[in-house]
Amino acid sequence: MAAEGLSDADVVQLLDCPTYFRHLGLPMPASRRAVLAAISQDKLIRRAARGWAVTNLGAILLANRLHDFARLGRKALRVIRYAGSRRTNDAREWEFESGYAVSFDRVEKHLDALLPSREVLEGARRRVEWAFPPSAVREIVANALIHQDLEVTGAGPMFEIFDRRIEITNPGEPLVATDRFVDAAPQSRNEALASLMRRFDFCEERGVGIDRVVELVEAFQMPPPSFQKPNGFTRVILYGRKELKEMAAAERVWACYLHACLRYVGGQFLTNTSLRGRFGVAEKNRAMISRIIRQAVRESAIVPVDASAGPKTMRYIPFWAAPESANGG
Repeated sequence: MAAEGLSDADVVQLLDCPTYFRHLGLPMPASRRAVLAAISQDKLIRRAARGWAVTNLGAILLANRLHDFARLGRKALRVIRYAGSRRTNDAREWEFESGYAVSFDRVEKHLDALLPSREVLEGARRRVEWAFPPSAVREIVANALIHQDLEVTGAGPMFEIFDRRIEITNPGEPLVATDRFVDAAPQSRNEALASLMRRFDFCEERGVGIDRVVELVEAFQMPPPSFQKPNGFTRVILYGRKELKEMAAAERVWACYLHACLRYVGGQFLTNTSLRGRFGVAEKNRAMISRIIRQAVRESAIVPVDASAGPKTMRYIPFWAAPESANGG
């Protein structure tokens, strides 16, 4: 319970009940009693010995102010925009103190305004060219909110914007290895939270959020995202566009590995042609891609499907998809 001993009036003052009905596409009941009965069905509030109790689930999603609930005040999403590439540079900070369902659309619009972009003139039309795919940003924000460790009361999710990268950090180390984010089956510490976020259309609860992020990064021909687990936290980093020649060798191999993962979970294989498409490299430069593939094989990130195949018909899969991997090889 986040708060107990509440009257009907207390509940509707603490929680943004209209948000619940709006996100579910339901009409708002005419009476307060009917409103409370409806949201109690999803265990957002419960009958208590005296009046109502707001559950942690109800508060984290629908609170007008998370600071009204003692244990959840630090769970508000913080957004920080730095002037440059270092945390020591000047910064502006915003805190979205409402529950996640209440503030999510506002967070998305705010990030759209903060993320680097430029207007491109194409004939008589102007279009916005984003430094980072907005859909990928939405996915990593939703993932961070849903998969954080809510038992960690002294820290919350934080979104940091630098000139050429963005980072989102949430409390709790990941439940799966960072190199298995693409293929891992959906897991969540917070099943009820994930379920309601799905019903509110903020996520899909199918374990494909990171897959979509990697797909969008590839479509934008950006460097691969970085998945990290600093002590007690999970961090996802998206980097701004770079030419292939500007990427470090480790970035190229990691991009190759993630491409192999995406291809494999989609029922396909990594090939020289597919990796050239991922990096935007012309056919005449296929040798450059072959060198990246060979390096990825040497580092055991990917393995050939048939090592005896000819150079132009070679196909590759991620290391964990090789038959011996099932036995711990």
